[in-house]
Amino acid sequence: MATLNNKIDFVVLISATKANSNGDPLNGNRPRQDYNGMGEISDVCIKRKIRNRMQDLGNAIFVQSDDRADDGAESLLKRAELAGFKAVKSESEFQTLACEKWLDVRSFGQVFAFNSMNVKSVGVRGPVSIHQAVSVSPIEIEEMQITKSVSSERKSNGNRGTDTMGMKHFVRFGLYVVKGSINVQLAEKTGFSQEDAETIKECLRTLFVNDASAARPDGSMEVVKLFWWQHNCKDGQYSSAKVHRSVHITLKESVELPSSADDYVITVDKLPGLEPEVIDGL
Repeated sequence: MATLNNKIDFVVLISATKANSNGDPLNGNRPRQDYNGMGEISDVCIKRKIRNRMQDLGNAIFVQSDDRADDGAESLLKRAELAGFKAVKSESEFQTLACEKWLDVRSFGQVFAFNSMNVKSVGVRGPVSIHQAVSVSPIEIEEMQITKSVSSERKSNGNRGTDTMGMKHFVRFGLYVVKGSINVQLAEKTGFSQEDAETIKECLRTLFVNDASAARPDGSMEVVKLFWWQHNCKDGQYSSAKVHRSVHITLKESVELPSSADDYVITVDKLPGLEPEVIDGL
């Protein structure tokens, strides 16, 4: 695989319509929202979706969801053992083999801390960094009380228990911005290649394929635009902050309450010598 020689920055615009874009387990699974009313999607959530897409595309993944485990491993320790890492005796060999085997490890990095291994603790720093997503405008969170058709338990008198009642939370509409970068120096250490970068790009473009659920019905989450900058050098022609700031999203003057991505004007500043590849979502 061709070595990654050029720094990469990217910005992804994501829309959520009548969907729980990322529930907060410490707040009744309500969509995440900051104190200014802006919606948030955690970087962990975004990486989970990227890992799922990597797996869909036929790549070996270390951090798999339990419902997506394709190797029979019920834990990360078991996955490492099945891959033969229990016999590895040096930290450097462990790092090299893990990066060669698992795409998510050489992309995002990983901490391996297993007492039963010869190598007790190994850390890998990955080249792909992703910010938490923040909405362009404040979001409105709607609630819907629901009843389940089947009780988990019945009262002694035969009546339904209180567990038949529930609540659904969703964002009426939100346009979120995801920012990220790929560092060449770290890519050299993990073996992350140009081909791997293309896989990341495809995963971002198709982020919500096979991601539907009751909280996010098919079509409720959408990748609107993907801006992808590949610099002409290792360190980048411009800082990641300047590249990310070159994308401007403003609400149209005639719109008070946005209901779709079409209610925004999206522009990109010109950076001499660095043109973005602009990709529409599915």
